[in-house]
Amino acid sequence: MTLRIARAALLAVPVAELVLVVLLLSGAPLPAPVVVAAEGLVAAVFALEAVTFARLFRDERRRGAGRRAAVRGVVRRLVPEPVRRLMGFEARGMASLVLWAARRRDGVPPGAVAVPYAREQFSTVLLLLFATVVEGTATELVLREVGVPGAPRLAVLALHVYSVVFLLAFGAACATRPHVVSDRELRVRYGVFLDLRVSRELISSVRRASGHGESGMVTVKDGRLGVAVSSRTNVVVELAEPVVAVRPFGRCAEVRVIRFFADDPAAALAALRPPVSGPAPGAGRRPVPDAARPDPAIP
Repeated sequence: MTLRIARAALLAVPVAELVLVVLLLSGAPLPAPVVVAAEGLVAAVFALEAVTFARLFRDERRRGAGRRAAVRGVVRRLVPEPVRRLMGFEARGMASLVLWAARRRDGVPPGAVAVPYAREQFSTVLLLLFATVVEGTATELVLREVGVPGAPRLAVLALHVYSVVFLLAFGAACATRPHVVSDRELRVRYGVFLDLRVSRELISSVRRASGHGESGMVTVKDGRLGVAVSSRTNVVVELAEPVVAVRPFGRCAEVRVIRFFADDPAAALAALRPPVSGPAPGAGRRPVPDAARPDPAIP
């Protein structure tokens, strides 16, 4: 019961604290008892989280876990999975910016074939970046014109800067984390949000098929996984056995058909299909009987 309350408080309190900070920065008059009660509630929640963390850490240690393993176990039990996944998205997105600046790619081992998919959405990301910058500039000018104090304007500006960084990280993640085809597996990805590994032994067929009007970035319906770019897919992979796909926020589903988008679908199909061995030298020729062979000794 205590763990359930701690998990719920971990979700609710940051939102309430953010609302309180925004109200204070905006200059809204708040009664002193309200502020004191809110801060007291936050302090109580932090105390509850600390006590719960210590109890869970002690339980993990009693089970034989090391210190680092115990901390990871506590985080898994205390922090809801959607929050953990969002934190992971943020961290891997920032790492993708570093990879993009260094012109490197993630998860493409030597001998593997990278299958990019980011070119199709490059213009869309640029348009969103342009719109976000224009919106942020216009909002700052309007707020300054109507006399809004500096602190609320700074908070709004920080939000727009975060939006720009998020869009850059999104584009960098898609560019530096392509689909990958190796001798052992097919790895289907979408930035930092999806990473599905499929053994090549399970692939029964691959084909090119254009799909338009996909309802989302990552969708699962009737055992079919769709990984779309700009609502499009163009490569279909059918499996001999179902595999478990983990969706962006942790929900799992079994799929037997995978549809994804590739900038160059022909190259993707060539990498996925087994190589066709050519005929051996001389194969297909009919042997010449010895009687019909010319005698080299006869001029």
